[in-house]
Amino acid sequence: MNLSETHLNTPDLQDGVPFGDSEQRIFHTYFDQHPTATLVFDPVENRMIEANNAAVDLLGFPMETLLRSKPSWLFHGGLSALIVFTQSVMVQGYCWTNELSCKTRSGKEMPVECNARAVELEGRLVLAVTLQDREAVEGLRKQAEANDYVRRGLSEWRKFEQLFQEIEQGNQLLLQAAGEGIYGVNADGITTFVNPAAERLLGYGAEELVGKNMHNLVHCRHPDGSHYPVKHCPIYAAFNDGAVHHVDDEVFWRKDGSVFPVEYTSTPIVEHGMLIGAVIIFRDISDRKQAEDNLRQALEQVKSLQRRLEEENAYLQEEIRTEYNYHEIIGSSAAIRQVIQKIQQVAPTTSTTLITGESGTGKELIARAMHVNSERSDRPLIRVNCAAIPRDLFESEFFGHVRGAFTGATRDRAGRFELANGGTLFLDEVGEIPLELQGKLLRVLQEGQYERIGEERTRDVDVRIIAATNKDLAQEVVAKNFREDLYFRLQVFPIHLPPLRERPEDISLLASHFLQTMCRKFNKRGIHLSQSDIHCLMNYHWPGNVRELENIIERAVIVTQSGRLRLDLPVPDQRPVTTSTSVEQTADKSQTLITESERVTRDRMMIIQALEQAGGKVFGEDGAAELLGLKPTTLASRMKRLGIEKPKRRNVTIKNESHP
Repeated sequence: MNLSETHLNTPDLQDGVPFGDSEQRIFHTYFDQHPTATLVFDPVENRMIEANNAAVDLLGFPMETLLRSKPSWLFHGGLSALIVFTQSVMVQGYCWTNELSCKTRSGKEMPVECNARAVELEGRLVLAVTLQDREAVEGLRKQAEANDYVRRGLSEWRKFEQLFQEIEQGNQLLLQAAGEGIYGVNADGITTFVNPAAERLLGYGAEELVGKNMHNLVHCRHPDGSHYPVKHCPIYAAFNDGAVHHVDDEVFWRKDGSVFPVEYTSTPIVEHGMLIGAVIIFRDISDRKQAEDNLRQALEQVKSLQRRLEEENAYLQEEIRTEYNYHEIIGSSAAIRQVIQKIQQVAPTTSTTLITGESGTGKELIARAMHVNSERSDRPLIRVNCAAIPRDLFESEFFGHVRGAFTGATRDRAGRFELANGGTLFLDEVGEIPLELQGKLLRVLQEGQYERIGEERTRDVDVRIIAATNKDLAQEVVAKNFREDLYFRLQVFPIHLPPLRERPEDISLLASHFLQTMCRKFNKRGIHLSQSDIHCLMNYHWPGNVRELENIIERAVIVTQSGRLRLDLPVPDQRPVTTSTSVEQTADKSQTLITESERVTRDRMMIIQALEQAGGKVFGEDGAAELLGLKPTTLASRMKRLGIEKPKRRNVTIKNESHP
């Protein structure tokens, strides 16, 4: 907006009298031709309104450039100094300063003296500022001031003092309104002024600070209470290097002895080329420090939680290893020892393994033992129960699908092969895989490649296959229910897990193990198996194998409060007859009778197994007598009669007869 246009369209006032057209033309001519460079700008909107020809000559910029420039850009004496100057003009109506500089077209900064007056224009205050090259007139001014002082004497000097007082009053208005603590010090470190915010933050009155060394009062100690030498203080360093110092990691001390963290800026004051003091602006950053501490503590908690989760994960992995390690497979029969030997042989390899055996014999436990003791133990073991997957979902379950591949495929889904990549895939009940999908499974086993449903991209996979089945796959091949090539591909290393009825010597150990597990699970104590319980368990034919034994022990622990375990075995319809056992059913007990020689053999075997499980301990808690449900004296008598020597160490020795 041009000042001339404004005056042509707006009735301005000069001493209460409106300008006429002729007066406006005279004013504009006088303004444009005035020998002193003059600018008119709006300090609120930071916008230049008008400039005269003398300003163009002084600064070197074309008139258009001056009118487009912002005052904050043109005056290069610092934004804070410009704000203080303009605020003084707005409050007092006029002001003078020599602390500002202006940019020039040549790129140099010109120190200027500014005289400004507030003028009302269209209902708001604007500033009319005259500029003079400070260096050019400095000599003339000094001479003029000396002549003026001699001519006018003391009365004129008092007018200057009054002017300085008015400027100081204007500065005080700004200082009192500021929310941050502000104080000034001279070159000797003596406080010259303090604003109300500083009084409030420090707890001192201004009269207690002005004229005193501020460092010795509020800044003489570090946060730990140790001495803070003044020569190390950044505030006073400004006197030496003339640089602005910004600090945010120190503290100020209040009058009551309390301390608070501060952020402060020390700005040196230069007059006539000499450092005469500094202005310090500071703020209390307790809330910010507290927020930083809270954030730091939160991060530490996150890191601590992360470490804890990593440790727990490592612990759980170790628990899994302990729980499923093949050394923990319960049993001492020749059949179990042979299975463990095969696990030890094949576990370190990547060979495909086929585990066969009736339902409930523990095929998954064997698969886990193989995985945990393989080089892939740090990668996942993914189990697929092939008998539980609907026929139309087999391919999606194995290989995954992409979104939109079929109705209901609302998102991409990874298959079990993809999840097991780098690890082990356990195909339980592999005989239930549909014949039409067996070819795709064979391709993955042979080539290590597959495609998701609805996707043309071929994916590579590195998976070790462990399969298990309770079917006779050779018969399934003959019946055309299972591909012969897939059968031979799976049976690279077969492991057969015999049913429990074929290894009765493992029953007592398994029963004792399950009893201890269930007692811990249900928090029960004092429950034990008697010798008659062991006889009953060993004479049952176990169609459900180890799983059935575990379930029967769990049910018995639930119904037993203390003392002898209350077993509830099903009554079998038929008992398989072996060549070494004479089977005879009684009408009242429906229980199989055995010969005396076989009874002696089994008694000896049970005692030996109990001693092994008890670590050679005969009497006391968890001793062999408690495991067998016998009195210690009874067990000692039977050991003597059967030729079993009381062990001195963990190993058990037998007179005249080795472990069968």
